[in-house]
Amino acid sequence: MTTSIVRATCPHDCPDTCALLVTVKDGVAVDVRGDPEHPTTAGVLCTKVSRYTDRTYHKDRLLYPMKRIGKKGEGKFVRISWDEALDTIAARLKEIASHDPQAILPYSYCGTMGLVQGESMAMRFFHKLNASLLERTICSTAGGAGYRYTIGARIGTDVEQFQDAKLILIWGGNPIASNLHFWMRAQEAKRRGAKLIAIDPYRSLTAEKCHQHIAPMPGTDGALALGMMHVLIAENLIDEDYIARHTLGFEQLKERVREWTPQRTAEACGIAVHEVEQLAREYGTAAARGEPVAIRVNYGVQRTHGGGMAVRNIACLPALVGAWRHPAGGIQLSTSDAFAKNSHALQRPDLLTRQPRTINMVQIGDALLRDASPTFGPKIQALVVYNSNPVAVAPESSKVAQGFAREDLFTVVLEHFQTDTADYADILLPATTQLEHVDIHTTYGHMYMMANNPAIAPLGKSKPNTEIFRLLAARMGFDDPCFQESDEQIAAQAFNKNDPRAAHFDWESLKRKGWQKVNMPDAPFANGGFPTPSGKCEFYSERMRADGLDPLPTYVPPHESLTSSPELGKDYPLAMISPPARNFLNSTFVNVESLRNTEGEPHLDIHPSDAAQRGIENDDRVRIFNARGSFVAKARVTDKARQGLVVGLSIWWKKFASDGKNANEVTSQRLTDIGNGPTFYDVLVQVEKV
Repeated sequence: MTTSIVRATCPHDCPDTCALLVTVKDGVAVDVRGDPEHPTTAGVLCTKVSRYTDRTYHKDRLLYPMKRIGKKGEGKFVRISWDEALDTIAARLKEIASHDPQAILPYSYCGTMGLVQGESMAMRFFHKLNASLLERTICSTAGGAGYRYTIGARIGTDVEQFQDAKLILIWGGNPIASNLHFWMRAQEAKRRGAKLIAIDPYRSLTAEKCHQHIAPMPGTDGALALGMMHVLIAENLIDEDYIARHTLGFEQLKERVREWTPQRTAEACGIAVHEVEQLAREYGTAAARGEPVAIRVNYGVQRTHGGGMAVRNIACLPALVGAWRHPAGGIQLSTSDAFAKNSHALQRPDLLTRQPRTINMVQIGDALLRDASPTFGPKIQALVVYNSNPVAVAPESSKVAQGFAREDLFTVVLEHFQTDTADYADILLPATTQLEHVDIHTTYGHMYMMANNPAIAPLGKSKPNTEIFRLLAARMGFDDPCFQESDEQIAAQAFNKNDPRAAHFDWESLKRKGWQKVNMPDAPFANGGFPTPSGKCEFYSERMRADGLDPLPTYVPPHESLTSSPELGKDYPLAMISPPARNFLNSTFVNVESLRNTEGEPHLDIHPSDAAQRGIENDDRVRIFNARGSFVAKARVTDKARQGLVVGLSIWWKKFASDGKNANEVTSQRLTDIGNGPTFYDVLVQVEKV
């Protein structure tokens, strides 16, 4: 028996991007564990990824190409050869493209975060085809846009510094479930005497373990940040020297936040006045003592109408109190822009011969149901889905399913399992998992470039995404040299070698080591140097003004709330959010039985007062509904959900729910204020006992 240890990387949409060590015995992966030498992973994996072999060798793994034999959505398929599958796809795409290639749409997101298996060969293929472009905004673009307007790039506090902070605000996230290795650092800071404050409408696992929990209503975080700024300035809890040297627009900001008194802020957020005042004073006085104060703001904040502006407002706070002076101070939303990626070389947009239309992935339900028109362009006639499960994860799910059910829509799905989306495929193609292919990863939660080496041979007849699109390109007659490049050659192009942050990266050495840190200072903005047009933290943003936006921090209320839409609130008086369940990652891992059994079944947390008004008791089956749709869940009567809010931890595959539906039946396709992101947590519903 031969045994080897292979260096790999977790591919999933999580800021931790863990370094893995895969034990292989006689060609079989028998164990996956965290690399103890990697400073962030530190040998620790989440419950999900520690069972990765369960997913790779799952009995329901797709191993052969399939074609549909039943109605769309029934999930009935028969096995076919790769030649038949590829010939069928190429013939249909050629026929559609001969009329207008914009009638073909790719749909993908972060089923893998890898730069090779994610958007390299696939984007080359669709660029060469001149297919419609997909605006990939379903997760983080609103917050990223707000942060960039203020800070200049998605660069912030290194996760490895947080243990030295003396005050940490965990704003809009549940890191125990979705950012475990940050939580480990926060716990170390707590042991060293730091105070942890959670800001979240829901008393999550993380909030329960913090010293304090503040629960604003969804979509009001921007108002809370404005109220904090009011108190900080009014009580002179600011760093005047840092403001003078390294910020732009303080006088205008001062005037803007004057109106955001603690009373007004508390009313907007649905919290107590003293909570606004205390939060600002703790933040400001700790910074004034010279202590590092840090904010970990997560994506829950930005999934409402004003989500982009909310992140912008929060991102102003560190500069206001001089928190950037310390390596353990400042804020982290994402570290994505710390990496010098060569996206042009990977994706080859130069292959386009014209500028196709762009379709926003959040609005795929409406897009699939639209007819051809001069403004929209051709009707979507072909859809190629990879690294995503839109029938489960996209908003206003009934419309998404209705669109996928169109008999005149030719749908190709690359997958590991027969997901809700796969059930609608005309051709279903088996893709390799992370243990079976080459990849390279940047991260959005730490500062290490990561390599993934294949540990085992592809199972069955599965193929990497790259190879599938390579073979399709050949059948389409695409003969550009880039379509012959191997995965190793693609990985070697991932770095921008002219950027000093990546000058030391080399694919051959990286895949041997497994990981290597990017060149970034410990305190990136201690002396200013923000990557904004002014080089300063921009309280006033001329770019925002030029883009038709308010150039100063402001409050953008939710699309749906009792305050902003009182007529709607008469019929649907409860706000709803659907944050990630601990044992799922978006819709990944839902089919792993041990993890699904731990979650139990779809449930809805509802406050005792709201439950009593509706005659609902614990474990009752309830219907959650609005004008867009409904779904059924089991009630958990608990004060973890604040009054006026219900919480449905997600994202369940529909086929595992008793009514064949999930929380996205009631979510909206409306977009955020900036960044064209989703508004998953901007929802009003009613709840009734079944």
